[in-house]
Amino acid sequence: MSQILKQKIKVALIQLAGSSADKLANLDRAKTFVEKALLEQPDTKLVVLPECFNSPYAVDKFREYSEILSSESTSVKVLSELARRFKIYLVGGSIPELDPQTDKIYNTALVFDEAGKLIDTHRKAHLFDVAIPNGITFQESATLSGGEKSTTVDTKYGKIGVGICYDMRFPELAMISARKDAFAMIYPSAFNTVTGPMHWHLLARSRAIDNQLYVILCSPARNMESAYKAYGHSLVVNPRGDIIAEAGEGEEIIYAELDPEDIAAFREAVPVTKQRRFDIYSDISK
Repeated sequence: MSQILKQKIKVALIQLAGSSADKLANLDRAKTFVEKALLEQPDTKLVVLPECFNSPYAVDKFREYSEILSSESTSVKVLSELARRFKIYLVGGSIPELDPQTDKIYNTALVFDEAGKLIDTHRKAHLFDVAIPNGITFQESATLSGGEKSTTVDTKYGKIGVGICYDMRFPELAMISARKDAFAMIYPSAFNTVTGPMHWHLLARSRAIDNQLYVILCSPARNMESAYKAYGHSLVVNPRGDIIAEAGEGEEIIYAELDPEDIAAFREAVPVTKQRRFDIYSDISK
């Protein structure tokens, strides 16, 4: 049996509606849904929230809603208490972060352990700057700066890799985390109704198959009254590339069990992890 994931664990993905202009109301709604998840499935060990769950997803709003990360930060306090109260690992979606040293704004995922400690952060490395004809134009770099690192986080169950949304299109981050023995790659994400139908499922399955690990995407629910319309369809993909849990478009909680034997069995059947030719191409995790 693979030691990458130490035991079976249940995960919950919280697909919240597109965030309102009221940050405290957004945080309170997230709290309500996490409480509901742990009431419904008290054996849940890992909970994931969507990208920009506490603020509108809009380039002209990121600075207004940004926070300096500290134990007194509004969002950090709420998420920390949830993780501590329910003794869960919590990937707190992402929030706009202000770096007081540089005055830069980042789209940042927060990872908390079972004691409520903020154990790592991931600043979105690849910014969503696109212009799709007859589709969507969006430029995160008008307000945001890109992160500086790949992120692989140690937990008591094993390691998880973390990326955010557009990071999923760049396979290197998942490859790095997989080479560091992550059992899952987690992407709080907000694909839209143009890019979602194109590539949401395809990219999730590709990252899972490439690296023979679980891939977890947590999206906001679709809100047709919002300027930015999220795709929804939060999902979990297993190491074979099978979608084992998927939400619809509305507010919803979905659950999945991650099984170490699924990783071990498929890696034995298709042993790409042992067959790579680093004599021909480089190992980007080094």
